[in-house]
Amino acid sequence: MWSAVPRPTSCRDWGSAEWFEGKIIATSYPVILQHFLDQHHINAEIHVITGSVEISPGIGLADAIFDIVSSGSTLVSNNLREVEVVMQSEALLIGHADMSQEKRDILNQMLFRFEAVRQAEDKKYVRMNAPKARLQEIIDVLPGLKSPTVIPLADDEWCSVHTVLDEKRFWEIIGQLKELGAQGILVTPIEKMIL
Repeated sequence: MWSAVPRPTSCRDWGSAEWFEGKIIATSYPVILQHFLDQHHINAEIHVITGSVEISPGIGLADAIFDIVSSGSTLVSNNLREVEVVMQSEALLIGHADMSQEKRDILNQMLFRFEAVRQAEDKKYVRMNAPKARLQEIIDVLPGLKSPTVIPLADDEWCSVHTVLDEKRFWEIIGQLKELGAQGILVTPIEKMIL
């Protein structure tokens, strides 16, 4: 959990948690925030919001926010910057070893779904038009799951190639594909992937 302030707040303005003195802080976690403020002897007004806490400074409801962060993308999109880490946390799934078969089946369904989301992390679905004359060379560049999908196009000289790429090697591979004549490369994120 972290506290964040609007980006125009300069580094000189931010020195320590005392910056929050007299400020309005928006949060969905008022008890944890109050504990943090009490520990630092800070008097601040807590404005409880359920939902999109990050928009509060931008619309004038608060001077800062206190919320959970995973990637930080909502901070950037709302012109905020992290200034104080209040607590490190992680989500855990814990099951009892002697649970009933019915509950074990539900657990296995949940784990299957979690794994599908995890498998899709850092993966991109890529479609491109490829000249048939260079198709084998293009396929040799692709590190797909098993084999890329090749679909004929109206023009007999071209086909459509579909595959999955890792984000880490994406630009390197795309460059090679362009050199081999691939065109109309379309990249989309993958939400879930079942292997």
